[in-house]
Amino acid sequence: MADGFFDPPIFIKELQSKTVDLAATPYFFNDGGTPTYLAQVPNGVTPLIPAPTDPNIAIGREYDVCGTISVKPTPPYGVETQLGFVGDEIIFDPHWATRENAAAFGITLVQEGELVELSSPQIQLSQIEYEYGVFAGHWSPYQDVGNTLLSVVCTDLEHHDFPHIFASTDPEFPLVISVARYWPKHEKIRLADLWVPRGSALYIPPMPAVMGSDCIDLHNNRNSARACWGDIRQNALQTHTLLQTEGTFTNWFWNPKPTTHSNL
Repeated sequence: MADGFFDPPIFIKELQSKTVDLAATPYFFNDGGTPTYLAQVPNGVTPLIPAPTDPNIAIGREYDVCGTISVKPTPPYGVETQLGFVGDEIIFDPHWATRENAAAFGITLVQEGELVELSSPQIQLSQIEYEYGVFAGHWSPYQDVGNTLLSVVCTDLEHHDFPHIFASTDPEFPLVISVARYWPKHEKIRLADLWVPRGSALYIPPMPAVMGSDCIDLHNNRNSARACWGDIRQNALQTHTLLQTEGTFTNWFWNPKPTTHSNL
């Protein structure tokens, strides 16, 4: 082992990017597992109705939220909110991303051959192919530790004013997206990992902050390569993400307690 160090782990790599103009191509079509953007609905395809945020639906492991510890504006990018969680360890139970499980977090599952019309205040978005390593979640942007590889994964969730498409395009492993539904008035949160089957995708519409919301749907994709844990040959996966890269405003919710993310 040269100089007493391991080879550097893969964090996140941007492999390629392309612009998506929603004025010209407002429909996301899952074309046999390939993320595709279309100008009109193909013959014989009925657009999906995006899942609403229904505060009466709840899956995932529930935790009490013991208030807001701090709120930190980070202009022009957004706001960081540290939540207090009751419990010593925070567990994200794994679930397959079925239609019902995704909808429980305001997310629409788009399977092969299905299509959904996208909503966005910004019409110029980017589809980026990423490579995520299994250690991508072992980094904290909140605790002044720089780029240190940490032995724990904190709770790190967000919602924002632009849409996301998370497409499971790795040839070997499913994609993993961490999700939550938070009820501020009731001081409750539900946490889960959604395992997106290869060839499927998740659509998350814009979710800007709305004062007095009954519940807030949150997500994070830095544990994307969770399914690679336990495989000695592959420690990263490839995925395609639709997002806005400039001029965004994001609301981050985090907690420093260690989290557990297990395989299905």
